[in-house]
Amino acid sequence: MSGSGRPEWRSRAVPVLVAVAAVAVMAMMTTGAEGTAATVVPFVFVGAAVAAAVWAVRRWRADRRAYERRLTEWAVVEERLKIARDLHDIVSHGLGLITVRAASTRHLAKPAEVASALTDIEQVSRSATAELRRMLTVLRDKSDAAPKSPASDLATLPEIVRAAEQTGLRTELTVTDLGAVSPGVQQAICQTVREALNNTARHAGPTDVRVVVRRDEEAVVISVVDAGSAPGWRRSPGAGHGLVGLRERITALGGTLAARAKDDGFQLTARIPDEVAA
Repeated sequence: MSGSGRPEWRSRAVPVLVAVAAVAVMAMMTTGAEGTAATVVPFVFVGAAVAAAVWAVRRWRADRRAYERRLTEWAVVEERLKIARDLHDIVSHGLGLITVRAASTRHLAKPAEVASALTDIEQVSRSATAELRRMLTVLRDKSDAAPKSPASDLATLPEIVRAAEQTGLRTELTVTDLGAVSPGVQQAICQTVREALNNTARHAGPTDVRVVVRRDEEAVVISVVDAGSAPGWRRSPGAGHGLVGLRERITALGGTLAARAKDDGFQLTARIPDEVAA
């Protein structure tokens, strides 16, 4: 197994093939000698080498089939984990926004504000339901060409921020000139911002949040900093799988994820290397 869990190709036939080659060399070295041993020994060496070579070929084929079976099983598990993370993102993000927005209605006095909050809850609920239906439709589709999850790119960042603002967050989004960014890194950027804002809404309530996405040489850096919990806010933490899944995504891309307290608030910083040059 490699560090990522991907099976590695190994075969017990390789040492045998090396031994066969050594035997063949020894057999050739006896050529030209005289006597009974000089006549018999080469045939013994050749016979042993042929038998070993036949066994090695069969062993190599068996090991190859076993490797392909392990590789297939690993790919299935990886795909299931990816689908599980995507479903978690959709459900956790949608329900998180609904929970926070519903909790905030307790502090609203005007009927118009309550109506606006209910409208936001309805919109988020419809959006999450639509994404779940799209995901389930894709899972039922036998076509390998169908995408396994809704695509996210840098163009969706403002939409992610606007959705978070429905929970009462006061956000500031800054995206510097990133140059060319690979699709996988763009998805990771969007997921990092979405997860960070969702956690801020759950833990800190309606507070100020600054989101910065910038390039640092051959890496993209995402920083999300909040100003701390709103007065009187009751935390509504989730199951804790969001950051775990996010860390797995970023680590798989060769990046790092750090979360720490900053002043009165909290800071989430992700650094993701990107081979696409700026």
